[in-house]
Amino acid sequence: MDEPKVLVIIPAHNEAASIAGVIDDIHAGYPGADIVVIDDGSSDKTGQIALQKGAEVLRLVFNLGIGATMQTGFIFAQREGYDIAVQIDGDGQHDASFLPALLKPLVDGESDMVVGSRYLTKTDYKGSTSRRAGTALFSQALSLMLRQKLTDATSGLRAINRDLIDLFALDYPRDYPEVEALLQVHMTRLRVKEIPVSMRSRAGGRSSINYFRSIYYMIKVSLALLVVASRRRSPQTKTSRSDP
Repeated sequence: MDEPKVLVIIPAHNEAASIAGVIDDIHAGYPGADIVVIDDGSSDKTGQIALQKGAEVLRLVFNLGIGATMQTGFIFAQREGYDIAVQIDGDGQHDASFLPALLKPLVDGESDMVVGSRYLTKTDYKGSTSRRAGTALFSQALSLMLRQKLTDATSGLRAINRDLIDLFALDYPRDYPEVEALLQVHMTRLRVKEIPVSMRSRAGGRSSINYFRSIYYMIKVSLALLVVASRRRSPQTKTSRSDP
């Protein structure tokens, strides 16, 4: 894959304060990428600002959540024939200067999904106690299930190849999908790799995950992992790309 066709998908709900900076950051970090903003039923000017900055914008009429928002982006990536799809959140926390490092294992054929980890090396990132505890719990659980050490199972900075674009366009976890998606990749016998990244504080807006949502998130995802892990693997689960 010498010149991959790369799409950056930005899921965004009421991110008018930060979306322009996120788009500028992507243009600077990886100028060759196309950008699509999935406006998840925002009540502010997120979509209008993204259009003004030159991004493609797909607007969901209602707020459907991160899972449906990202699946919309994967369907778009599949339809438009992209080789690589990247998720970058719309709140300004993700540093687009890491995009070349994130994409390299995919381009080199070393992995099918690459996740940017805040905890693979020591960084200045400081999250809430509940979030760090949840990330540690899920990372340890997935490390056991996948028999592979993972450090940041909840990271929203990740990139996938065409095989996973096709898979996620068809079937992607709802609600809080990041952890379940990692297990889904493992169950399809595809490869996951982490690279070290640093992340910033939110550039604006407010997180949708408060203390009570964090508790719900931990319970819901824990149950989902148990359900997914208990499914019987199909002998034809491995996906393959068929070029026309």
